[in-house]
Amino acid sequence: MTHELKTGGDRGYLRIATEEAFATREQIDAYLRMVKDGTADKGMTSLWGFYAQSPSERATLIIDRLLDLGERRIADMDSTGIDIAILSLTAPGVQPLFDAEEAKAMVTRANNSLADACAKYPTRYVGMTSIAPQAPEWSAAEIRRGASELGFKGVMVNSHTQGHYLDEPQFDPIFRALAETGQPLYIHPQTLPDNMIGGLIDAGLDGAIFGFGVETGMHLLRLMTTGIFDRYPDLQIAVGHGGEAIPYWLYRIDYMHKAGVASQRYPRLKPLKKDIVTCLRENVLATTSGLPAPTAIKLMLEVMGEDRVMYAMDYPYQYVADEVRTHDLLDISDATKKKLMQTNAERVFKL
Repeated sequence: MTHELKTGGDRGYLRIATEEAFATREQIDAYLRMVKDGTADKGMTSLWGFYAQSPSERATLIIDRLLDLGERRIADMDSTGIDIAILSLTAPGVQPLFDAEEAKAMVTRANNSLADACAKYPTRYVGMTSIAPQAPEWSAAEIRRGASELGFKGVMVNSHTQGHYLDEPQFDPIFRALAETGQPLYIHPQTLPDNMIGGLIDAGLDGAIFGFGVETGMHLLRLMTTGIFDRYPDLQIAVGHGGEAIPYWLYRIDYMHKAGVASQRYPRLKPLKKDIVTCLRENVLATTSGLPAPTAIKLMLEVMGEDRVMYAMDYPYQYVADEVRTHDLLDISDATKKKLMQTNAERVFKL
C-alpha cells in the first residue's frame, strides 16, 4: 500500500466514479426466470446463469453489493476514497425482456428506486436513467422524466437490444430526447447476441475478458460510421473500459472507413461531415472502468485529449483499492489528473 485512500480531496481532487452498477431483486429474478425457461440467449445464460446462482465468493459478493444502495455501498466508497458514484442499472438492464410492458414497468421501478437513493445520499450518488429501447417512444419519455423529475444526469443503455443497435432508425426518438435534454448517453456492454457470440463461450472469452469490448466497440462504430454526430452534432456518447479498444485502433478505423467510403463498397457508408478522429475528440468520452493500466490511460489521453477521459471503478465487478491508487500515482500533470478524476465528469454530467 502506497497511501491511504480518503474522501474529501486530500490529493487535490475528488474521485468521481462514472460507471458504477446497482441491481434490483426483481431484475435478477427475471434473468433467472429466463435462464430457467430457456428464453435467455446463450450469452445471458452464460453470464447470469453463473452470477445469479453460483455460491462462489466472487459471485455472492457481487450480487450482494449490486443490491445495496445504502450504507454498505457508502462504506465501500469511503474505504476506497470514492467521493461520488454515478450509478446505473446493471447490464443488461431490461433489454432482454420480450414483453415490453414488463420491461417498462420494471425499469420505471428501478429508476424510482435509484432516485430515492440519490435523494437519501445527495452528496454521494448521481443517477443515470435506464431505458427500455424495445419501446423507443416510451424510452424517450423516460429520458425526459429522468432529467426533469428524477434529477438524473445521463442515460444508460446496455448495448444491443435483442440483437438490434441504436443506429437503426426506429431508435431515433431516443436521440431526439437526448438532444432535447442535453444529456450524455453511456453505452455499457452486455452479453453478445447469439448471431455474434460464435465460439467465444466455449473459449471462455464471451464476457468482460474480451467479448463485451468487441460488441460494444462495434456498437459505437456503427453509430459513428452512419453519421450520428452529423445528425446530432452536440451529442455526447461515453463508453467504458478504455474506450472499448477504439483509441488503440483509431488510425486504422479512420483510414479504412475513408477507404470504404471512397470505394463505395458498402452502401451504408457515406461521407461524414466529421471524420472518425474528430468524432472521438469532440463527441466520444471514454472511462477507465476495468482498465486501470497506466499505458492504456495515457493512450486514451493522448489520442482523445485530456478533456475526453474520465475515471470509473466498475463497482462492484472490480472493487480493488490498489486500482484507485494506480490512478492517483499516474505520471501525468496534476491538472490533467484533476480532469481525469473530477472535473471532466462534472462537466459531462453537469454536476
